[in-house]
Amino acid sequence: MTSVLVDNVVALFPGQGSITAGAGVAWRDSPHWSLVETISNASGTDVDEILLRLPQEDVVRTDNAQLGTFALSMISFADLTSNGVLPQYFLGHSLGEFSALTAAGLLSLADGARLIGIRGRAMAAAAAQTPGTMVAVMGGDVADRAALEGLTDAWVANINGTGQIVLSGTEEGLAYVLANHKELGWKRATPLPVGGAFHSPLMAAAQHELDQALNDVTWGTTAHTLIANVDAQVHATAEEWKPLLSRQLTSPVEFLACVEALPASVTTTVEMAPGAVLTGLTKRIRSFDSQLSPASYTEMKEISL
Repeated sequence: MTSVLVDNVVALFPGQGSITAGAGVAWRDSPHWSLVETISNASGTDVDEILLRLPQEDVVRTDNAQLGTFALSMISFADLTSNGVLPQYFLGHSLGEFSALTAAGLLSLADGARLIGIRGRAMAAAAAQTPGTMVAVMGGDVADRAALEGLTDAWVANINGTGQIVLSGTEEGLAYVLANHKELGWKRATPLPVGGAFHSPLMAAAQHELDQALNDVTWGTTAHTLIANVDAQVHATAEEWKPLLSRQLTSPVEFLACVEALPASVTTTVEMAPGAVLTGLTKRIRSFDSQLSPASYTEMKEISL
């Protein structure tokens, strides 16, 4: 089936926090499952093992989670386009930005997999070198973000909505946030089960290795509209995206601003596998006529827009 560019649809590409053990089982029957082999070869990791057989504690490890999430996003996107649907707008969250760039044609599948393999390993090494974690604060307002700026050993990492911000930092820095979140303007604070202080200065040790890998990529062109996490602006060229992907390691994910940057003409969201985290976040930011998050190949092949 010939894919048709659909200008009222945004494809959402999730970050690594969406994956769970056995996440690939629901997509195993996809005719595009063979993409896993390409991703495995390019990254030097058995991604089939990650998606089908590893236990939860190994699947959510940073390096494995990033590759597994990328693979499922690429499979589900290929399934969507096989149905004739090719969204005009692409929006990824953290790791999902690499998935979006690959789906849009700016990165080849092999280069995308290689970059993510390097990124995941470098981030895991940085986390081991400088341990940290993340905490979500909820029930405040974007205006209360100011109270979170300038904390000691704690940094704003994800702005996921008007009432949810995630902070990264050291155990000590985030212990202060957990104990004082109400004084900072937030009703609740919840520790997140993550392997490091992502999107903060504690990830700086990973930057050099990622930068080198970005310089080795052969970049393509795209007719799609991609909005960047770092500045919530539309970018289209390698010259723009290379520094943005580097900065993203240590800069906040401005997801709220990215969703607000979508034009009113975008009325439908389709979230790629795995999970439906971004669907939940976007519906709290603005209204859409339709929001889809297929949980399996069977559900994805039913989509017709």
